[in-house]
Amino acid sequence: MNRRYPPAVSLVLDLSQSCVTRVGMTYPVSPLATPFPDLPQIDGVTPHVVRAGYKDWGRCDLTYVTFEEGTAVAGIFTKNLCCSSEVELGRENIRQGQARALVVNAGNSNAFTGYRGREAVEQIMDQVAAHLGCAKEQVFVSSTGVIGVPLPKDKAREGVEKALTAEPCSWKDAANTIATTDTFAKGATATAMIGDTKITISAIIKGSGMIAPDMATMLGYLFTDAAVDPAFLQKCLSAANRSTFSCITVDSDTSTSDTVLAFATGKAGNAPLTSFESPGADAFYAAIHEVCAQLAHLVVRDGEGASKFIAVTVSGAVSDESARKVGMAIANSPLVKTAIAGEDANWGRVVMAVGKAGEPADRDKLSIGFGGIWAALEGMPVPDYDEAPVAAHLKGQDVTIEVDLGLGDGIATVWTCDLTHGYISINADYRS
Repeated sequence: MNRRYPPAVSLVLDLSQSCVTRVGMTYPVSPLATPFPDLPQIDGVTPHVVRAGYKDWGRCDLTYVTFEEGTAVAGIFTKNLCCSSEVELGRENIRQGQARALVVNAGNSNAFTGYRGREAVEQIMDQVAAHLGCAKEQVFVSSTGVIGVPLPKDKAREGVEKALTAEPCSWKDAANTIATTDTFAKGATATAMIGDTKITISAIIKGSGMIAPDMATMLGYLFTDAAVDPAFLQKCLSAANRSTFSCITVDSDTSTSDTVLAFATGKAGNAPLTSFESPGADAFYAAIHEVCAQLAHLVVRDGEGASKFIAVTVSGAVSDESARKVGMAIANSPLVKTAIAGEDANWGRVVMAVGKAGEPADRDKLSIGFGGIWAALEGMPVPDYDEAPVAAHLKGQDVTIEVDLGLGDGIATVWTCDLTHGYISINADYRS
């Protein structure tokens, strides 16, 4: 989709504490953290959090969000073939286009758990549906955490029972509750005008490791008061995903549980959006896309052990998709990522990554730069290349890598982080 959308979006972000305890361990908050925004409440949406006790970590770990009748839903899910029952059922339920509730369990991904895992999810769906008096297909469930351990049905039942009567909570509480190895709560908000009606989007996300989604990211949820047809909401979310969530990577690993859901209550009272021809549809899509982009960037900024936020822009490719694949090859390269961690402008590693991508490339047309300064042009090192300003750029927290393939008009930007000893420490101790 080669549309250009108006910048009719206001977006704010925010910051957290200096240390955080997750999955039984204490981590320093990412140096790339941003503040949690003041997310507006969305008419027709009510979040709650409780402690189900999926892990012995002394914190809330079950998020329960209710929606008023008539709420539309859209979703994108992991392409991992070993996905959880939550993902399988979510794919089935999304087809009917309506939602009354969302339940998110943290500490246990319930993936690779066979029929016992599916029974636990269906139990949650039945329990919530009976309470709300709705079809079970209108209850969406996500789980995140350790793979291979069935979600305890007794803890899930008791946790949901508490959630059904829990007091409403803030969006920050909800964002913290869905987290696992995240070091800061992540949220974004935007507004747009549809005719004379202002619509609002509030969104939260979790994700820090096992990020190379090829569809979405860990767990992300968008909530809006706009009136939107479910099919058009799906079209907007899928289109936004292609240049946001599908363009990030932390470690090249695609999760078994990745899910992004968008819920639209219709309470703003705008004329319902049914297609891109509807008045205000472009502004609505611009807001959806901006929120998705900010959420995706926040996940990378909280990459496990990350100290640098890296944007890789590839131009001159034979197509936009080819440019994205080359960019992801660079962003996923351990050699490139460790060079950036060490603040080493080793552009030879970028050459390697371009060449291994499996996409059209010509070494004699290839140009590579850092921070807007070219180190190599058209297959040759730049004469009298001065590495000092590039070294200064790499000392910062935000790093850019530019690659021009010199073959066509294709262009893409992907985002990643550096690879440090912190990543090893977190993942070596994850199940401890």
